[in-house]
Amino acid sequence: MNGYLTTLIRGLATTASIALLAVTAAVGVAAAPPAWADGGENLSVGTLLAARTHPAVQLTSLTFSAEVVVPTADVRQGALQELASQIQVLVAAGKIPSDEPSMYKYMFKRMAANVDKYLIPTKPNRTVKARVGGMCTGWWVTPDGYMVTGAHCVDMSDDELSQTFAQQALQKFNEEDAQEVIKGLENVVADEALIEAAQMVYINFNSAHMKLQKLQKSLAVLQSLPGGGVDKTAKEVPAELVSVGESYPGKDFALLKVNNQQNLPTVPLGDDSDVQTGDTLYISGFPGLVTNTPFFSIESKLDPAMTEGPYNARRTTTEGVPYIQTQAPSYHGNSGGPVFSRDGKVVGMLIAGTVSEGGEASENESFVLPVSIIKEKLNEKNVKPSASLTTTKYNEALDAFFAKHYKDALPLFREVQALHPNHSYVAKYITDSQQAISAGRDETPQPVWLWIVIGLGVLIAVGGGLALLMVLLRRRRRAAATPPAYSQAYGGVHATAIGGQDERQDWRQAAAPRYALPQGESSSAPSPGAYSRGGPAQGQYPPQPQYGGPGYSGHDDRRHNGHPRHDQYEQSVQAPDGATRYVRPAPPAYQQGGERDVAELEREVAELRRRLGQRQPPDA
Repeated sequence: MNGYLTTLIRGLATTASIALLAVTAAVGVAAAPPAWADGGENLSVGTLLAARTHPAVQLTSLTFSAEVVVPTADVRQGALQELASQIQVLVAAGKIPSDEPSMYKYMFKRMAANVDKYLIPTKPNRTVKARVGGMCTGWWVTPDGYMVTGAHCVDMSDDELSQTFAQQALQKFNEEDAQEVIKGLENVVADEALIEAAQMVYINFNSAHMKLQKLQKSLAVLQSLPGGGVDKTAKEVPAELVSVGESYPGKDFALLKVNNQQNLPTVPLGDDSDVQTGDTLYISGFPGLVTNTPFFSIESKLDPAMTEGPYNARRTTTEGVPYIQTQAPSYHGNSGGPVFSRDGKVVGMLIAGTVSEGGEASENESFVLPVSIIKEKLNEKNVKPSASLTTTKYNEALDAFFAKHYKDALPLFREVQALHPNHSYVAKYITDSQQAISAGRDETPQPVWLWIVIGLGVLIAVGGGLALLMVLLRRRRRAAATPPAYSQAYGGVHATAIGGQDERQDWRQAAAPRYALPQGESSSAPSPGAYSRGGPAQGQYPPQPQYGGPGYSGHDDRRHNGHPRHDQYEQSVQAPDGATRYVRPAPPAYQQGGERDVAELEREVAELRRRLGQRQPPDA
């Protein structure tokens, strides 16, 4: 019995341990980072970074407006006559063709190379209102509207500004002036090469003599309006220039502030040491080949692009400014965009890229201002980067979404939408989550609190079982310490431990001595150990005895010829037991240090059980 209880206790203890492990595992799963954080479930690092960081990456706009004043060009007759004479000499020498279109092309090229020698500004002035500018990339570092971008994204030098206005505002004047000159050429059919040569003369002249009046500058962030992510529309939100550094190759950094903002999505800053040569870098931004193209919708233009490439080397400019060289592709418009490590932290900002001789960006090399310079500039203005509640909830929702726990993700996305109604992507995720739930693709597990309750219930049940077993063990020990009594009726035999052994096992195995019946019994009484099939003679049964435990009273058949009857052990024999009339010997009272061996008592008990088992009830 002790071994049986021990086995039960061990089983319950094992169950308790399993329950504890289940509860701990359930809590651990809730606290652990999602599996997709390492790029699992067929999700690339770039995909996950884009989902987390795109809301904080914004398209910025720099705009200059002015009245452009351009004088009329008049010819310097003497200089032009001298040029004509030179052309005749070259024709005679065979150095240029003798046809008139070829001679005029040569003349226009010479004039474009030195316009002020051949043309002079005069009245009337011509005026046109123009707006010029460009778009770059910026990113939120605080929930209340501080944004980081590049210095060259928020300002232009005088030369750059003049060139930009000349390119965008003077095209109409350049074309008109060239057409006027060509009309004065008699008997000449102008081809494209001749028209381009004439236009180059006035492009250079008008650009050199252009003046800007009522110049105004504005900075803005293009924010999506409510409903973003499904039907994106945008508005320009004015931004204030807080700090600006020197353009590349200097510390190309600028800090903007957009007022009346709250709960904006942000991105975290890392450290320079987070990446090194050979690591993959991820650039987020708005390439000009999309934003400057009329063929794409506003929704397309407001979605950042993410590119990736290796960290090639760390460089230092002649001004002592560190830069990271990377092969992650970048384009005009990507300037000012954040550069991420695979952990999703900003390690730098894209500033420049190599440009081909034709003026087009090259994908081979890009240069990134390290995050240490960004932190330095932010500290100068006492700006502390921080994560918004919007970002925290949004990242939690993304964790659930990519784990296919759509029922968990949906309320989190709705909370994000309430925190920041202009969020560019949350509406789409809400729609996608609803559709996934409707399609039966949700794999949300049972809530952790339910597993905890189940685990606690198991622990309570196990604890109650252990307590009960302890009580039983204590009773068992007390019973083993109490001297055994042998007055129990055999009609309902209960196993009693003698010497710590189980009687049920003993009576199956031990061979007990057979009892000899006393002589002189009536012939009508059945033989001990066997039933009479007809029962008592003529169906008559002797009086049925009443059983009352130790206070038994009934027919006294314990004497024979006036003397007590005894068995082979000299023990008095009890009266026949009811209709079966088998003899039930009365065990002697237990004696301390007894006269009879315990093993002998066990054999007697086993023999009585065997004989009782062989008896059959009388026929009805």
